[in-house]
Parts: sequence; structure tokens; C-alpha cells
Amino acid sequence: MSKWAYAFGATGLGLILWSTVVWATGVPHFILPSPWRVAQAGWDSSSLIGVNALVTATEVVTGLVVGAVLGVISAIQLANSDRLYRLVMPLLIFTQAVPVFALAPILTLWFGYGMASKVVMAVLIIYFPVTSAFYDGLTRVPRDIVDMARAMNGTRWQIMRRIKIPHALPSLGTGLKLAAVYAPIGAVIGEWVGASKGLGYLMLLANGRAKTDLMFASLITLAAMTICLYVLVDKVATRLRPD
Repeated sequence: MSKWAYAFGATGLGLILWSTVVWATGVPHFILPSPWRVAQAGWDSSSLIGVNALVTATEVVTGLVVGAVLGVISAIQLANSDRLYRLVMPLLIFTQAVPVFALAPILTLWFGYGMASKVVMAVLIIYFPVTSAFYDGLTRVPRDIVDMARAMNGTRWQIMRRIKIPHALPSLGTGLKLAAVYAPIGAVIGEWVGASKGLGYLMLLANGRAKTDLMFASLITLAAMTICLYVLVDKVATRLRPD
């Protein structure tokens, strides 16, 4: 069976289990709506969900691109200087020790309720995985290859550009796939703290009005968007792998 067949099978099984739980427990629909109610709410509010999904997608993609570029640049600089690595890496690890949820109100205060604070949140979440994965790839080039390049009078940047970076591209692909999954988290957290648009904002709005079916429809839309982004990034990562 193809991976798509397994994916559709898993989705169908999940819907059956969901429907069975709702039917067997008799739980009120404002607590756990049935898949049919969620689908109906998604159809009835398709325009509203689409507009807000576009806002969240813009935040996620922008954060992913900015975070990936910054991560690549940082990893190259850290791999080129052991002193810089020993100085900067503890700071990067410390930033990961601080819960990003706690930073959301501060970022909203600094950057406002618009798109900027959500993009910064996404960048903060994905920056470290991309930097760490790419740095690992850059520093795991076989030593004999680097020594041979130096014996042929290769400069530090020539070795980086022609040997280390090509060797580390698969590691970069791994970091980008992690980033594709994490980026929507940052954007949605920012929308929960303060926003007037986006799927996170729509979920809070629906929850406040007891429209649980609309909240689930927005959540499923966010999950589908994340899966599509991951598949797209995975295709890019596959091209980065050596033949």
C-alpha cells in the first residue's frame, strides 16, 4: 500500500473512533461535537475560516523563511569559529530553556497586536532546531576530507562552501522539517495572546461563544495546513539529500 492509502486509512479510522465515542457516551455537542457537526460548521463558515487561515499561513511561512535564513547563517558562523560557538551556544540553549509561551505577552507588548509579533514567535521557535541541525552537519564532515582540502591550499571559506555545506544539506533538511511542524505553534500562540485575525484568534472567539464545532473546524484546518507545509518542506529536504 502507498503512504497515501495509509494516511487515508488512518484518517478514516480516527473519524470512526471519534463518531463512536460521541455516540456511545452521548456527550453534549458543545463539549465534543460529532465529525458531521464539525464538517457542517466548516462548510457554513468556510469564508471566515479561509480568511483567517490565510493570515495564519502568511505568519507561518514568513516566520519559517526568516528563521531558516537566520539559522543557516548562524550555523555557518558557529562552525567557522570555535570561540564564537563556545560564547554563543550557551545563550541559544538558555533561550530554549525559557518557555516560549511566557514570551508571547512580552513580544505582543513590544511588536504590537499585528503580524510582526506572531512572526517573531515563529522565528524564536524554529531558529534553534535549524541552527542546531545544520551546525551538526557542518561539523561532522570526515576529518580526512577537510585535511586533504587544506593540503591543497583550500581557504576556510572554500572548504565551507564546497565541502562542508554540501555535506550538511541533509542535516539542514531535517532541521527544516522540524521547523515546518513547530512554526504554526508560534504563530497560534501569538494569536491567542493578542490578535484580531488568524486561526488562533478564531478558535478563541468560537470557544468564547460556545461554538465548539467551529473551534474544531478551525483546529482541523490548522492541522491540515501544517501537514501540507510539512509535505512541501519534506520534498525540498529530499532534494537536499545526496544521490
